[in-house]
Amino acid sequence: MNVQRILHTADHISTWVGKASAWLIVALMLVVCTEVFKRYALNAPTSWIFDVNNMLYGTLFMLGGAYTLAHDGHVRGDFFYGRMRPRTQATLDLVLYTVFFLPGIAALTWAGWTYFNDSLGINEQTFNAVPIPLYPFKFVIPLAGGIVLMQGLAEMLRCAVCIRTGVWTSRLKDAEESDVVAQQLASSEFVDEEAKQLAIEQSKGMKG
Repeated sequence: MNVQRILHTADHISTWVGKASAWLIVALMLVVCTEVFKRYALNAPTSWIFDVNNMLYGTLFMLGGAYTLAHDGHVRGDFFYGRMRPRTQATLDLVLYTVFFLPGIAALTWAGWTYFNDSLGINEQTFNAVPIPLYPFKFVIPLAGGIVLMQGLAEMLRCAVCIRTGVWTSRLKDAEESDVVAQQLASSEFVDEEAKQLAIEQSKGMKG
């Protein structure tokens, strides 16, 4: 297995997890809408809804971290970084990953696993009239930490390759601007074919 395949395998896993967890936003919307209807239309609020909202949002937030890292979407102070050569960028990234990322994510994963085991051992539940188990939600902490750690190691390998070759390796592509534009225009009845093709061609020149 060559290096590029290893990197794309890690990217595929992180992307799959991120896209799968993104469906939780639909569940969160349904839960909130149902609670609003019950609370204001039926005057029958649900005691456990606040905890479920927190669990769904927390799970969505944590499992999206590796996806964002795989697609280089985390916030970066780019004023100086963007002017550096690829080898300099890779060297800086590798140092920061080693000094800050690895210890932090490893500690999060280890502490999260201990946190989950303690919760499972006492069958921890919420303090509501209808208690909800907490340990499945707490299991998301080490799970998300492990996936982010895997992606971070892949990013470190990507840095090492760039330091050796002087060129960043390609990333797994998600939806391109041209794909999004084409999908949006496909069902439009008010834009002719020439205008559609022009919009798609222009979108191919956009920079993410």
